[in-house]
Amino acid sequence: MINNIKNRKRWGTIITQPKYITDIDKITQIPEEERKKLKKITDKFVFRVNEYYLNLINWDDPNDPIKKLVIPNERELSDYGRWDASDEDTNYVVPGCQHKYETTALLIVSEVCGAYCRYCFRKRLFRNDVKEALTDVEPGLQYISKTPQINNVLLTGGDPLILAARRLDMILGRLREIDHVKIIRIGSKLPVFNPMRIYGDEQLLDVIRKYSTPEKRIYIMAHVNHPREITEEAVKAFQALHDAGAIVVNQTPVLKGINDDPEVLGELLDKLSWAGVTPYYFFVNRPVRGNEDFVLTLEEVYNIVEQAKAKTSGLGKRVRLSMSHTSGKIEILAIENGKAYLKYHQSRDGNYGKFMVLDCPKDAAWFDDLPGNEAYWEKPEKKIDEVVSVNEMSDMPQKRRQTVRA
Repeated sequence: MINNIKNRKRWGTIITQPKYITDIDKITQIPEEERKKLKKITDKFVFRVNEYYLNLINWDDPNDPIKKLVIPNERELSDYGRWDASDEDTNYVVPGCQHKYETTALLIVSEVCGAYCRYCFRKRLFRNDVKEALTDVEPGLQYISKTPQINNVLLTGGDPLILAARRLDMILGRLREIDHVKIIRIGSKLPVFNPMRIYGDEQLLDVIRKYSTPEKRIYIMAHVNHPREITEEAVKAFQALHDAGAIVVNQTPVLKGINDDPEVLGELLDKLSWAGVTPYYFFVNRPVRGNEDFVLTLEEVYNIVEQAKAKTSGLGKRVRLSMSHTSGKIEILAIENGKAYLKYHQSRDGNYGKFMVLDCPKDAAWFDDLPGNEAYWEKPEKKIDEVVSVNEMSDMPQKRRQTVRA
């Protein structure tokens, strides 16, 4: 661990941008025999990491949580989950733009991240045979401009902060021209995956400074999963975003083997609060293809979260525990004596605030596992045909075609 700390310090002083690695064979800390087994997984689920983040891993610990976040595990090939567990294909109104909730639109602006989380609920975006993130955001911008009930827009992907500053400037500028868009949110794990990209890029910070005003702030929706990700570099990235006028909040799923310990989760709440990052959401891990290794039951998640909140201040206790279900964001209020007490925090069908009490079997890990859930929602239909339904595609992604030169 001493070497890891030294390496982390040198990233901020000598090297401004870490090297990215997409070939598991280049990770020599993993034994060769294990790398051969993992190649089968990276043939199906894309692999990407950078040297800065690799140096956060304690390679002497086989159960290191940072390792589990980015290094493939063999259970990813088990027959579990769906590629699109929340049926996001039914949210698209034009290519590249989702409109699920009345006042919120999503622009899918990137299909690249600083590293690829093994639990990612949008890992379908990184398939060679899927194209949901578009270079041309014009259809989405046009739709938003003509839909006055949309008052906030989330830029997501992929990671929008990995885009060139000029590209981000164009997108934010166009959104600021739409008067009814009051809030712009940017979902990003870059503050911990590659914090140097944040605090070392004045052009990026100037763009945020330009469009995050006292009247209309930009919100950075950070994805910090474990307190060890909050390094000196990450704190510098948070501070740079604060100085540029952005509001930074955090959301994370509760994941088996990564942060499913009340002590760890409580420490995360504290460290975020100390750094001025508001704990916003804890999520139940979605039943996505390849995610079986991270699954906890709803009762386990609820108990872990409540025990973690008991260890932190009122600032940390502001966090909400939710499921991002096809039908909406379902807040878990309590699980007690075999019952789940739930409420729609967001609803695609206008059922905001709907209170539900359902039986909660011990092995239930998702809303669909609760008997009687079907009384509260119906599976939606797709709005447009231009977006593929990945759940209906081959489970094994098609390989990228090789260009044959004469």
